[in-house]
Amino acid sequence: MLHAQTPPDSAAELLSAVVGVEAEVPSSARTADSLGTHRSGSGVVIDDRGHVLTIGYLILEAARAEIVLPDARTVPAEIVAYDHASGFGLLRAIADTGVTAMRLGVSAELDEGDPVLVVSRSGATAAQPAVVVSRRTFAGYWEYLLERAIFTAPPHPRFGGAALVGTDGRLLGIGSLYVGDAGTPSVAGNMFVPIDGLKPILRELREHGRARAPPQPWLGVYTVERGGRLTVRRLAEDGPAAAAGLEPGDVIVAIGGETITSQADFYRKLWARGDAGVKVPLSVVRSERRIELIVKSANREAWLRLDPAL
Repeated sequence: MLHAQTPPDSAAELLSAVVGVEAEVPSSARTADSLGTHRSGSGVVIDDRGHVLTIGYLILEAARAEIVLPDARTVPAEIVAYDHASGFGLLRAIADTGVTAMRLGVSAELDEGDPVLVVSRSGATAAQPAVVVSRRTFAGYWEYLLERAIFTAPPHPRFGGAALVGTDGRLLGIGSLYVGDAGTPSVAGNMFVPIDGLKPILRELREHGRARAPPQPWLGVYTVERGGRLTVRRLAEDGPAAAAGLEPGDVIVAIGGETITSQADFYRKLWARGDAGVKVPLSVVRSERRIELIVKSANREAWLRLDPAL
């Protein structure tokens, strides 16, 4: 449970650390169709060197980016890093932003019922109070898994890259999604990536543009979980799963002979098999027939058409 602590020097100073993020993505990018070629959201200045933390999908495969300051001035930005495992993206303003960085908090201490502030880029609805309604695992259809994701309500309309701020004025998370089931019973809200996931990799992202841990195996399969069944919705073009013969509509029932019980269970068992490049035995049901396939996993970053700066 969070408890009130010494507030920041001023609310204006706190809010000024939240900036706009604008990114231009080539039409040839793998994610251009699904995420668009012009992406707009928020980010948070986190140090005195101009590093801005945002949600990764805003800058994924971007060729150019800029920071929009609270006074509407724009500053060109270098795309520093994208980390698929966490979901974070990192930029660096090329010129001085003139704003005070927001300090990082401890998201592990955040519990259900805690009051928070959700802050997006400047505007009439930039800062809105919210409550943590759930801390639980989030599994995304794009081979993404967060343990103890933060769910808040009510939903903020400009959630992408928004800051989740604690009662002590520190950064606790970065806005990722609008969800219809933030709490129980079902209530609409937002999902935030906990800031604690950044701390072990921040230095590596700043210095190397990526976390140094070996990349996880990636299959390029987009699934939906319904009634305990994991169904293939679509496949990444030229991805490993497509090359191995998986098809939309296939139901994935086992990996390496181990039964799949959920989307999260699938990812955990997949990543436990080794690093990117490992061969992954899958059992699928297609038209009531069980089929065994071997998928040679890949590094997702190698499939993406990333900006050379990365």
